[in-house]
Amino acid sequence: MFGIAIGVMALIVVISVMNGFEEDIKAKLLGTQSHIVIASFADGLAHPEQAMVEIAKDPDVIGATPFILSEGLLSGAAGVRGVVIRGVDPKTAIKVIRLKEIMTQGQYENLSDAGILVGSELSRKTGIAVSDTVTLISPTGTITPLGMIPKSMTFVVKGLFSTGMYEYDSTMVYISLPAAKRLFMKESPTGIEVKIRDIYAADAVSKRLLEKIGPGFWAHTWKDMNKSLFSALKMEKIVMYIILLFIILVAVFSIVSTLIMLVMEKHKDIAILKSMGATSSQILGIFVTLGMVIGLSGTVIGVVLGLALANNLNPVVHAVEWLFQVQVMPQDVYYITGLPTKIYPLEVSFIAVSALILSFLATIYPARQAARQDPVEVLRYEG
Repeated sequence: MFGIAIGVMALIVVISVMNGFEEDIKAKLLGTQSHIVIASFADGLAHPEQAMVEIAKDPDVIGATPFILSEGLLSGAAGVRGVVIRGVDPKTAIKVIRLKEIMTQGQYENLSDAGILVGSELSRKTGIAVSDTVTLISPTGTITPLGMIPKSMTFVVKGLFSTGMYEYDSTMVYISLPAAKRLFMKESPTGIEVKIRDIYAADAVSKRLLEKIGPGFWAHTWKDMNKSLFSALKMEKIVMYIILLFIILVAVFSIVSTLIMLVMEKHKDIAILKSMGATSSQILGIFVTLGMVIGLSGTVIGVVLGLALANNLNPVVHAVEWLFQVQVMPQDVYYITGLPTKIYPLEVSFIAVSALILSFLATIYPARQAARQDPVEVLRYEG
């Protein structure tokens, strides 16, 4: 019984932690990325205002903002680094991405045509601080008889941000959309970012938006932009479920061995019951019921312990860290302050049902052996 309880508890806790990590990654990604990106097959959007008006008419859309995304070089006191330059509209961007919430120094409102926001990791590596002057260099430029001269512009650092994702914080910089147009010598934005009410309806909403704004556009949802990451998380979750299910399977084999030993021990009592009129199905039911009581008790205990531990995992982790003087999740490596957990009732129910089914299957063989005993043969040898 306790073997099944431990297996169910471990499975609930591990799956809850993996759900928590997935939700944490989603929150960080969707704080930096939009739910839907709409762009033109041509180089830039010719009429972004018209497209935004059509997009805003959809009832599921919360906000939309134009953007320019390209790569370039950041030149500062510590040298030159490659960065991803993102031009945003300061007025509409806050309706789509959480720029205000991720600011660690300075203010998002200070982002002007000559201002720039720099990631915290990029700031730490280059020594760039608020109020410093940096230069952005575009890969495109003016063609002269001596070759192409890259376009460059000087900006003042207005703030630092931290998304919690190392890749973004070490390579991303934000500038205003007009400044990005001048830097990359573009007349129109790269595309439009859209935020919707239900992130899981992104596929349906994106198809609807493409029908509204007409042909010549394509759309990517947050799932498309992070398909490899979430596919890996889903596969890892399935594999962990299968592996931890073996813990329950080991405990189930204990039920088999326990019932077999009980059948051998009680073979005389079984023979007496059958000689008194008990049918084989009644004997079968006795041992199936006994095995299911063990399985049900273990499952209930495991679910209770698993839910209690999953909801109070961080205090347990802190106690382990204090007891063994180790750091389970170093913040400078994992960018989180604790183990996130997320419990889905449907998954807990699926784990409990799996444990009960395995317990039931474990009772079949011993119960059939007990039901098939011949009372005449047993009592003859006992006599």
